[in-house]
Amino acid sequence: MNDCNPPSALREWRALATKPVTWVIVAGIAALLTIFGPFETNTRLTLFPRFAYWLAMVALTYSVGFAANALMRNWVTGQHVVVRVVAVGLATGIGITPVVLALNYVTFAYIPASGDWPPLLVQFFATALIVTIIFEVLTDPAPASDIRAPALLDRLPLEKRGPLVSLSSEDHYTRIRTTKGEEMILIRLADAIREAAPTSGLQVHRSHWVALDAVKAARRDGDRAIITLSDRSEIPVSRANVPAIREAGLLPR
Repeated sequence: MNDCNPPSALREWRALATKPVTWVIVAGIAALLTIFGPFETNTRLTLFPRFAYWLAMVALTYSVGFAANALMRNWVTGQHVVVRVVAVGLATGIGITPVVLALNYVTFAYIPASGDWPPLLVQFFATALIVTIIFEVLTDPAPASDIRAPALLDRLPLEKRGPLVSLSSEDHYTRIRTTKGEEMILIRLADAIREAAPTSGLQVHRSHWVALDAVKAARRDGDRAIITLSDRSEIPVSRANVPAIREAGLLPR
């Protein structure tokens, strides 16, 4: 996985949130919890309020689980699936604690006493485990052999072939930056962008294109913006392209 950064994590979350399968699974888990009614919800809530409660619980804790995975991805990459589930599950359990407490307070006006914490912790970490397993199923990465490298990399020396960072037009040449270095080649920027596929990116200026996963920060600069990339270089964003980077989640709305 790539190094975690908030814009990248936000884009990933938005991509998953727009997939119908995500909400089918979330609603399915909520329906099962509604039927079984764990933690006395079957006696404290009628059917439809109980489903609403569990739907909110699963959706909110799923989002927390996604954030936990994004924050921990540098530590769990390459680990066995059981290790990933346990590590992310623990982080998720810690993260969902205030979410579950708040939802229980809103639903039941419940504030736990000191003796209530043992069963609550079981609830927190059982929920976290369910959410983590859902996340593993929904985000299982494709095998490396199935990922097509950009054709543009074939133009670079072998030692400089790596994930794309940015493309910048300079006269009739394009400066290609990757995580392993940079190279000037004789190619139009438009042609270089076309050959950068399937890397996800944006042309943020008539002379600049950036890979979205390489974006570390973005800030406003008057009616324009500045993007900071993983190699610490800064790329200007033209006024006309500010809405595009805002839509991509790189700038607050």
